[in-house]
Amino acid sequence: MELILLLIIALTVVGYRKGGKAGVSKFFTGQVTSIYNKYVPYSYEVVKAKVKELGQDYSVKQYTTQVIIFAVGGFGISFLYFYNIMISAIYAVIAVMFVPYLAYLRSQRLYSEYIFEQIQIYTTNTIMEFNTTQSFVKSLEGVRDSGILEDPVLTDVKRMIDMSYQNGVIDESIEYFNAKYPYYMVKNMHQLFLQITKEGAKDSGDALENMSMDIDSLVEGVYRDQMDRKEFHKKFLTFGVMLYFLVMTMQFLLGRDEYKKMLDLWYVNLILHVIIIINTYFLVSGEKYYNEDVGVE
Repeated sequence: MELILLLIIALTVVGYRKGGKAGVSKFFTGQVTSIYNKYVPYSYEVVKAKVKELGQDYSVKQYTTQVIIFAVGGFGISFLYFYNIMISAIYAVIAVMFVPYLAYLRSQRLYSEYIFEQIQIYTTNTIMEFNTTQSFVKSLEGVRDSGILEDPVLTDVKRMIDMSYQNGVIDESIEYFNAKYPYYMVKNMHQLFLQITKEGAKDSGDALENMSMDIDSLVEGVYRDQMDRKEFHKKFLTFGVMLYFLVMTMQFLLGRDEYKKMLDLWYVNLILHVIIIINTYFLVSGEKYYNEDVGVE
C-alpha cells in the first residue's frame, strides 16, 4: 500500500510536468506575434557587463538572500522527505549551486529584452529619418548621430555605414545587419528600403507609414505578451513548488511514524529521490525556457 502511494505521487509529478511543460511551450509559442527568437549569441561577459551597466544585476545582498532561501528551502523540503539531516544538508548545497545558473538565465533574458528595445528604436527612427533624407545611408547617419542608440546596435549601425560607403551599395551592409539581428521588423524594413532604392518607388511615403504601423503593432504585441509570460511564469513556479509537498499527503494518510518506518526500505528512498529529481528537473527546464527562449522574429 505504501509503495503504491509513493508510485502514485511519482506518476502525478511526471504527469503534471509533462502536461505542464507542454502547456508552457504551447502558451509561449502560440501567441499571435512571435515575441522573441534566436539572434547571434553573445558571450556571457558581454551580457553580464551590459546588465550591470543597465543597473539590473543582482547586488551582494540579493545574492545572499537567494542563497539563504535556496539553502533553507532545499534543506526543509528534503527533510520532509527523508527526516535525515545529512541528506538534507546535501540537498541544501545542491540547491545553492543553482543560484549562479538561474542568475545567468536571468541575465540572458534581460539582455535579449534590451536588444529588442534597441532594434525597435533603430527601425522606428530609421524610417523617420528616411522620410526626410530619402537616403538609406543618410538615415543611418542620422540615427547614429541622434544619441538614441547604444551598443552593440550602435556599433553595428556604424559598421553598416562604413560598408555602404566602401561598397557603393547598401546590399552587403543590410545582409550583415539582417544576419546579426534576424527580426521580422528588421528584414521587412530593409527589404522595403532595397526596393525603394533600386526601383525608386513613387509611393514610398505610404509604404514607410504602413511599415511604421506594422512595427508599432508588433511591439505592442511583444510587450503585451511579456506581461502574459510573467504572469504564467509565476503560476508555473507556484504549482511546481507545491508539488514538492505532495509527500505530506502521504504522511497525512499513513501517519508520520508509519512513514518513517518506510524510510528504512531502500526502494522507498530511491523513489523519493526520483520524485525530487524529476520535479527539480522540470522546474529548472521551465525556468530555462522562460528566460532563454526569448529571441524575436
